[in-house]
Amino acid sequence: MTMLRIPLARIAHARSGDKADWVDFGLFAWNAAGYAILQREVTAARVREHFAPWLPGEVDAWPLPNILALKLVLKGALQGGGARNLRLDNLGKAMAAALLRLEIDVEAVELDAALAAPRVGWWGEA
Repeated sequence: MTMLRIPLARIAHARSGDKADWVDFGLFAWNAAGYAILQREVTAARVREHFAPWLPGEVDAWPLPNILALKLVLKGALQGGGARNLRLDNLGKAMAAALLRLEIDVEAVELDAALAAPRVGWWGEA
């Protein structure tokens, strides 16, 4: 069994929004094989740890298997809100890019399956 460490960006994409002091992510797998990896590897605790230098609040996570996604809400992520925050990357969009850099461990065979499977979305298979 060969294990690999990869960034989430290899098997997923993200959409995000921010409201007041919260950031809301949708982390979407490109296919069911990738979603199985996301569901196992991306937990609220893991995301909380990834954002620990910026995040004084909690992380909530919900699986959305019907759309091959995870919904993640980071509370207290914007230090009072986008307009009050002194960081340059103070919006959900920047944090979505940071989320996609989270590294996870996968078996080589799992990664091969996720990369080989057709991408799916509202348009059907790609």
